[in-house]
Amino acid sequence: MKLRRIISFATLAISIFTLVLVLKRPAPVASVLAPAAAAANAQSFQEKVNRLAEPRAPGEGESEVRINSGELSAGFAQAAGLAPPTASANDSTGAPAASPAMEFPGAVPNIKDYQVSVDGDIVRGQFLTQIAGKDVYLTLAGHLGSKDGYATFNATEVKIGDLSVPASLVNEVLQKKLAEQRDQLKLPDNVKDLKVENGELVFMEK
Repeated sequence: MKLRRIISFATLAISIFTLVLVLKRPAPVASVLAPAAAAANAQSFQEKVNRLAEPRAPGEGESEVRINSGELSAGFAQAAGLAPPTASANDSTGAPAASPAMEFPGAVPNIKDYQVSVDGDIVRGQFLTQIAGKDVYLTLAGHLGSKDGYATFNATEVKIGDLSVPASLVNEVLQKKLAEQRDQLKLPDNVKDLKVENGELVFMEK
């Protein structure tokens, strides 16, 4: 009886500790920028996306478009409706126009906040969403690349709140989800390859 009670208390303590970690806000993956800097990043992101949509002149050598962490984070925020559209993303009437070259699939519902950073060859994203009615931060990091004209992602780090989860437990489910959304992962027609290096997302143009 005494042993059973000790096990019950230990199980309860572990459950409470796990819950605290899940609900705890983890360290941010990117610094918060001033509004002016965030707007500049959003504008720069849109200009680079537009460039990827433009046909290249015959005989023009290979080139690449590089997007840094700030620009990428601004792009995610706009795609999630968490930031106003940039001026270049509006048509002549002032109505928002759809991005011609890039869209981010909504892999996580009810997103309230985005943070994205690129460190070396690792992309790291942090998302505030609701799970069972509670605000919870999800952190996902891994290798972004391409294969056969489609973007790929393999997770190397997963956290719910401040609780680390083995990436191997998540990757199988993640790959099935990405396979279901494969059409949304197709690279723009003018892009032949995608990679991450030196803290930047690099699109290799055809």
